[in-house]
Amino acid sequence: MLAAGGATAVGALLAACGSNGSSGSDAGSPAKATAAGPWSFTDDRKKAVTAESTPSRVVAFTGTAAALVDFGLDRQIVGVFGETRAADGKADPQAGDLDIGKVEILGNVWGEFSVEKYAALRPELLVTHMYDPDALWYVPDESKDKILGLAPSVAITTARVPMTTPIQRYAQLAESLGADLKAKKVTDAKARFEAAAEDLRQAAKAAGGIKVMAASGSPDIFYVSNPKIATDLLHFSELGVDFVVPTKLEAGDYYEALSWENAGKFAADLIILDKRSTALQPKDLAAKPTWAQLPAVKAGQVVPWDSVPRFSWAGAAPLLENLAKAIRSAKKVG
Repeated sequence: MLAAGGATAVGALLAACGSNGSSGSDAGSPAKATAAGPWSFTDDRKKAVTAESTPSRVVAFTGTAAALVDFGLDRQIVGVFGETRAADGKADPQAGDLDIGKVEILGNVWGEFSVEKYAALRPELLVTHMYDPDALWYVPDESKDKILGLAPSVAITTARVPMTTPIQRYAQLAESLGADLKAKKVTDAKARFEAAAEDLRQAAKAAGGIKVMAASGSPDIFYVSNPKIATDLLHFSELGVDFVVPTKLEAGDYYEALSWENAGKFAADLIILDKRSTALQPKDLAAKPTWAQLPAVKAGQVVPWDSVPRFSWAGAAPLLENLAKAIRSAKKVG
């Protein structure tokens, strides 16, 4: 969804988006972490990032930091940017198991990134998603040069590839930074993810033609996501889920933007609805007549969608489980 300069992104982002990136198979292998020796990692810009020793002070997009924590990193994460703390003071769902009380929050919304706080952290590595080539997720364009001048950066592709690709790439990065991917916490999470994927495959196979639409609502626009671009939807599609495919795509091909008058353009039996705080939720949409008339809405077949997944086995397994459950419970209505 990211449009030129990235500003358009958030509003709709993954609005109905998803994520994706470049292939992990040819993106390069990480060097094994050794605290005293040289460190290197080839990211999805095909850029070899090097350091004299393994970085121990990492700053990352909040969802990225949470994924690295899932793979076993902890004390290495010193700062984050992106939605981290909710209005009630609690951790944003994006933060996962990250202890937000132990990290410096450099920005809590799109476009917010304190360069001064970042410099004070003495960062050794910055890590974030990359939805479009060279567009670093939540790193503001206006301060990008200053930010990237303070420490090396790693970008992992999170669009146009199945979700398993960025998960594997973040696992490789975490391992290069010292994480033990053979730890029980990690292997249990991977086993759960694999079981959940098979469960979704079986649910989709038995669905009987259930059509799923991934969507996001704003005051003026109803966004229908493209399952050929969003990494999670792309993976779900590979497992057999039958998605609505929008036909008139916006820049970046992430979604089709419909006026609310045309919200019924596509027939769907089940709607997975963007659950981010930046998107309207069912209670907010209830007053919109065209929303209320959608067959899936009338049938009560609307479930939350994590449109910006946490790219780890622990973060993604519940997404597969929840979708399998929703598909099994859905009836043909579209």
